[in-house]
Amino acid sequence: MIIDPEKSSFQENHKIMIGSILPRPIALVSTISLDGKNNLAPFSYFNGVCSNPPSIMFAPSRRGYDGKTKDTLNNIKLTKEFVINIVSEDFATQMVSCSTDYEPDVDEFSISDLTPIKSVKIESSRVKEARISYECKLQKIIPVGNSGPGGGFVVIGTIVLFHIDDELYDDGHINIQKLNPIGRLAGDNYTRVHDTLEIKRKIKPD
Repeated sequence: MIIDPEKSSFQENHKIMIGSILPRPIALVSTISLDGKNNLAPFSYFNGVCSNPPSIMFAPSRRGYDGKTKDTLNNIKLTKEFVINIVSEDFATQMVSCSTDYEPDVDEFSISDLTPIKSVKIESSRVKEARISYECKLQKIIPVGNSGPGGGFVVIGTIVLFHIDDELYDDGHINIQKLNPIGRLAGDNYTRVHDTLEIKRKIKPD
């Protein structure tokens, strides 16, 4: 089968992408507005970029029904900061409750019963339940695609502080079984990391 994306709707292209780009890590992104209102929302177009300086990216799309930008992006544009909270299975349901497009004055911490905790280097709150959180400063925002529904942005941030549960950290390594993160699939489906395999690679060619 061959599908030409120019002949498909953005909704159809989106379904193909989220059904084949998987599993996707989930960033539960916490921000704060200029008037001090918390915002919390999950994004699964998320990954690392580089380690010098340690940098991450996530891609908030425009809202599919009206093309407007989301509160997370609006807050980051104004405050130049945000927190990435890594999602573990034990608060996955609460994470999903933050994915609804609430009005800007709604605090998703209250909706989800997740707990805001003060950050150190930035104003945005961290999620207490998250075993790993990154305090981030904005590097840049890159518009991608159309300026209506289906378009989006790439947000690149520099990690200025790592918060890691002591139980997860062993000689520079993260214990993923104790972290127990979940990944995003398509629809209402998620995946665990319980079933893993090891494939060694050569550091240098022979």
